[in-house]
Amino acid sequence: MAERSTAAVDVADTSGEEPLTAKAGQATDDGAEAEKVSGGEKDTAGSDETGAAAADSQPPELHSGHKLARRYRLEECVTRLDGFSSWRAVDEKLRRAVGVHILPADHPRARPVLSAARSSALLGDPRFVQVLDAVEENDLVYVVHEWLPDATELTTVLAGGPLEAHDAYQLVSQVSQAMAAAHREGLAHLRITPGSVLRTESGQYRIRGLAVMAALRGITCEHPQRTDTEAIGALLYAALTQRWPYENDAYGLTGLPKGVGLIAPDQVRAGVHRGLSELAMRAVVNDGATASRQEQPCTTPEELAKAVAAMPRIRPPETTFNTPPPYQRTGYQQGTYRQSPARNGQPGRPTQAIPTPPPPLQSRTGKALKWSVSALLIAALGLGSWQLADTLLSLEGDKDGPSSSHTTGGKAKTPADKPIKIADAEEYYPDGKPQHPGQAQDTHDGDAGTFWYSKTFKEGPDLNPAFKQGVGLIYDVGSKQRISSASIGLHYGGPRTTVTLYAASSLSPSEPVSSMQKLGTAQTSQKTAEIKIDKPVKAQYILVWITAMPYSPADPETYSGEGYKQGVTEVSFTS
Repeated sequence: MAERSTAAVDVADTSGEEPLTAKAGQATDDGAEAEKVSGGEKDTAGSDETGAAAADSQPPELHSGHKLARRYRLEECVTRLDGFSSWRAVDEKLRRAVGVHILPADHPRARPVLSAARSSALLGDPRFVQVLDAVEENDLVYVVHEWLPDATELTTVLAGGPLEAHDAYQLVSQVSQAMAAAHREGLAHLRITPGSVLRTESGQYRIRGLAVMAALRGITCEHPQRTDTEAIGALLYAALTQRWPYENDAYGLTGLPKGVGLIAPDQVRAGVHRGLSELAMRAVVNDGATASRQEQPCTTPEELAKAVAAMPRIRPPETTFNTPPPYQRTGYQQGTYRQSPARNGQPGRPTQAIPTPPPPLQSRTGKALKWSVSALLIAALGLGSWQLADTLLSLEGDKDGPSSSHTTGGKAKTPADKPIKIADAEEYYPDGKPQHPGQAQDTHDGDAGTFWYSKTFKEGPDLNPAFKQGVGLIYDVGSKQRISSASIGLHYGGPRTTVTLYAASSLSPSEPVSSMQKLGTAQTSQKTAEIKIDKPVKAQYILVWITAMPYSPADPETYSGEGYKQGVTEVSFTS
């Protein structure tokens, strides 16, 4: 498999397991009894012949310092379970830390692990901890992952207390969007726990073990989307309450009281955000009655991501500043500097009195400056009065002219452009492959800090029509109105962005561009595209269609890698 140039990796999920002792051969418990398994999910270890064979299989006899492929030097064994082991290692070729899962080639789960690792690597989504290599060599199968030295497990984060509402909102938003993207590519996780979610120093969340952890543990599931959605709901529940939403304790969190059943987070702890509490219940209890408002349950990560996007945005808390300590006067300021010490109990000689400075502007220089400023003010007032009189005389002369009341220079004055209110917006994707449809409303909410953005493309700046004709958004202005111009705020600058306006017949994302009326186009290297329509047209639905994008570096705000991409911040139309 081709090597990726991402910076380092993770290891097997050990949440709920005992720490690895000095005897590396001792197997540990992965806390499966403490987990609630939903849907048709099952851990095959110990439940069928394959699981029994995995339990009997012994991990390869490896040790610190052992090298794989003459490149990956093993440093520390992190997990040893069910015939596989996970290590922290060093990639000596690229001089970076990595994580490695190792199984015997005859292990009953070796083939599923290889397949899962290669499928996960093809996704290439930076919101997941990346698979860097998956190899079968010398009777061994090993999978190399990123190692993230600056990331912290959510287990550790929650040990310090529940998250603020804004942090919990970011957690469920980022994780649900990432898993929705994975499921669109046919990939499931099946083991999303506080130990499989990492938070980086910049506040972004990364998910490790996509597809691979389930294959290593032999987990299968009849309803993978529902299982992953319920797991994300459990993460949100734990983030809001610092409690595990089931009766058993798990991942360092205390479970709910026995016999009480599942209760909403805002009933477990005071001050919990009501909207997030209901969202957690809709995700955790996704096969029946949900929260008190009886809203529909979220059964897929896509539905959960849309529900998060539909919520009012939760702002981060205001930064508090501590009051500085009171100013302390020093001995020098108190007049004791260079004062002779006391002798024989007598006080020292007082310092010489400092003469009082003259009042401001009373010195010779000050008086000269004062007269200069006064003269300048008088001159400025005289000049301003002369210009005002000249302007008034010119206006009177214009009123006496025969054609000055309506025209200037022989041309009629045009009325000022009138802004048009946007009623609704939807993403436009006639090929059936949306970018981020839940963010279309962010492009006309009056907040330039929120935006819709495209995926990252390898070719550009013009999109390859064979792969993607373009990306865009359709706006509904409420009724047919005269459209004379448009202003499109862009998230990325640089050469070059091409934007074209079309008059559409509806908000449908599948109406072909060829059936629409072209209004105007613009190319820009800035962060704003202005389109002036030569012959204004009446329309209710306007398509903003982007067919070329600038090259931009990796963006942690959108979790996107470097490549050709664009985002839309605010769109406005005038008549």
